Amino acid sequence: MDDHPLHTIGELSRRTGTPVRTIRFYSDEGLLPPAGRSPSGHRLYDEEATERLALVRTLRELGIGLPAVRKILDRELTLPEVAAAHAEALDAQIAALRVRRAVLATAARQGTGAEEIRTLHQLANLSQGERQSLVDEFLTAVFGPEPGMPLAGVARTLTPELPDEPDAAQLRAWLELTSLTRDPDFRAHLRDLCQEAASGTGTPGVPRPDLTATVREAVAPAVATGLAPDSPRAGEILTALLTRCAPLLGGGPETDRVRELTARLERCADPRRERYVRLLAVVNGWPPPSSTRPALTWAAEALRARRGQEPVSPRPATGA
Repeated sequence: MDDHPLHTIGELSRRTGTPVRTIRFYSDEGLLPPAGRSPSGHRLYDEEATERLALVRTLRELGIGLPAVRKILDRELTLPEVAAAHAEALDAQIAALRVRRAVLATAARQGTGAEEIRTLHQLANLSQGERQSLVDEFLTAVFGPEPGMPLAGVARTLTPELPDEPDAAQLRAWLELTSLTRDPDFRAHLRDLCQEAASGTGTPGVPRPDLTATVREAVAPAVATGLAPDSPRAGEILTALLTRCAPLLGGGPETDRVRELTARLERCADPRRERYVRLLAVVNGWPPPSSTRPALTWAAEALRARRGQEPVSPRPATGA
């Protein structure tokens, strides 16, 4: 009795779950040669064909082309060699798909038109050198061609550095961030903020205290407890804040200092600034920053209440 019977193409199809037309195609291509023929001329397959068919299907499902499959089966190439080459090709395809998805997701979120989506596509496909040139041009527009200290230090903290193999979130953040940096109004706004923050205190090379950090530290308890900006306790907090911010505001009567501090807080609370910082953190792989707007907004409202003014409507965010 034959322990290794031959199978018809229909039987092999049922045993492996492979359509008859697929088996016939592999046979015609020389990937699955029959072990013999029936008296009527139909192809017959042995047990080895079952294993060979399973390997062919696996390689094809992995995307390996028929010529490479044939070389593997004929032992002209080893499976590790083909797998390594194919993995490298897939990496390139995945990177390209990641870029496309980032462009489409950004376009969908921002309601991008035809011209803008072309720009997004170009930005997403910049080389490393082209990206660096774009960043350098932005930093020069904000800080000047050769910023001295402490502006050079501020520039470093605001420099995006997209990695060579960014993930999808980093690509989306890069596209939105570069769109934001191309806005002349935002450049001018950021330039004013940076120069204001980095101006001296009278001691050469010594930057002023960080206004945002100072305000957040001073009013954080009030924000956390929901203290009303026009309450008596808020007035006490403002008096202490004005004292701490004295090196930033110069001399003059309190009304002038209140007016100046209010204007500076409103500029710092511009949502575009915070959006840039958040996008920068994603691109550079930094931890997400905590929002400064609640503290800045509370302090500005408290200052306006002190001056007896109505709150000013916040500027709408762009690119958020």
